[in-house]
Amino acid sequence: MSKAKAFMQRKNIEISLKRYGIDALGAMAQGLFCSLLIGTILKTLGSQTGVEIFTTVGSYAGAMSGPAMAIAIGWALKCPPLVLFSLTAVGWASNELGGAGGPLAVLFVAIIAAEIGKVVSKETPIDVLVTPLVTIFVGVALAALIAPPIGAAANYVGTLIVEATKLQPFWMGVVVSALVGIALTLPISSAAICHSFGLVGLAGGAAVAGCCANMVGFAVMSFRENRWGGLVSQGLGTSMLQMGNIVRNPKIWIPAIVTSMITGPIAT
Repeated sequence: MSKAKAFMQRKNIEISLKRYGIDALGAMAQGLFCSLLIGTILKTLGSQTGVEIFTTVGSYAGAMSGPAMAIAIGWALKCPPLVLFSLTAVGWASNELGGAGGPLAVLFVAIIAAEIGKVVSKETPIDVLVTPLVTIFVGVALAALIAPPIGAAANYVGTLIVEATKLQPFWMGVVVSALVGIALTLPISSAAICHSFGLVGLAGGAAVAGCCANMVGFAVMSFRENRWGGLVSQGLGTSMLQMGNIVRNPKIWIPAIVTSMITGPIAT
């Protein structure tokens, strides 16, 4: 047992909620921000101003969200270079196969692939071949196995949202706003869910209210600690940046959820 513990310490493998649920999850949110969300902002600028270069650059940035998240996770886990670079393919496969649950699939798969890659790193004379091969093979194979079910689970959230649209407008606003706000903050693609199920009209208004309650709510609540950078990144980007803090203290999510339940009916 002591040998296994010493080996894990030598490989910098730490199985803990802090390492995976706070450090890795927080880094993944930053990777998503630096790819998909920046890309979305640029594409929006392009469509509003008619400047095509913004749209082009934004499309390329958004397409790299999977690799960006996986590399960010690897960085948080302190992966050796060959493992870190190999996570590019792992992230792309996980995000593509995960559908609406792509970010969550990337989180699980990248963590496992990274840790296994760290186990074999620098253990053979042909490390430059073995480490990338093991990391990529394990990661992509695992993505093919678990990413589709994760995507199906994320779509189930979308099904709940659609069922909520059948309620009376007031209660529909409460439920849709709360669920979409929660989906926005969780490591799943709320945009993909809303697009797939065609949330428009009153339901679309409630969805927007839920998103705003979480994004603006966390941006304002954390202003004292994060100042203007946090205000902009969360207010214009995503409240997913707070997932690490939510794991550490779930109570901080309550004000945003309650606010979304209040603003949802107003929006409808």
